[in-house]
Amino acid sequence: MINDKQLKQLVEAAIFSAEQPVTIDQLLGGVLAQYSLNRPRIRQVLDALQVDYQERGVQLVEVASGYRFQTRAELGPALAHMWAERAPRYSSALLETLALIAWRQPITRGEIEAVRGVSVSTQIMKSLQERGWVKIVGHKEVPGRPALFATTKAFLDYFSIQTVADIPALAEPPEADTRERDMIEVEESGQH
Repeated sequence: MINDKQLKQLVEAAIFSAEQPVTIDQLLGGVLAQYSLNRPRIRQVLDALQVDYQERGVQLVEVASGYRFQTRAELGPALAHMWAERAPRYSSALLETLALIAWRQPITRGEIEAVRGVSVSTQIMKSLQERGWVKIVGHKEVPGRPALFATTKAFLDYFSIQTVADIPALAEPPEADTRERDMIEVEESGQH
């Protein structure tokens, strides 16, 4: 038997010491396997831990792969000098490609190129796949059967997103909508 305080400490320690996010099932099948616990009880413990860490410099967050501790985003600039290793810089072409895959997944390379208006280099697609952010999820049923790309759990984890549905909607710039509407009205009226 384990009391509430011990359970909370054990769950906290397990998540803190893990190299990757930890799921409830991993907790139940691993460090908590010897106790007769259920998912709702573990969920309560996780919710309590999230409240405990709400005002601290680190927080317990749920990402696509499970739960993990991370520093608060707003503290990033103050902590950046502590690590000599800098995050890699990505080209705007790579970031645009990643954004299109995230918002329009699954999507083919040709569809990405049609939206961007330029070709997507093989190196960009290779980099995204090597990073683990993008994978081939199938092939489109059209001639040539081009690969369909989608984001991965690693992408969701990196950007602290739980599900693809949590990716913010892509907003169209209002000027584009107005210009397009004006062009359609001009064409319909026969004016050029």
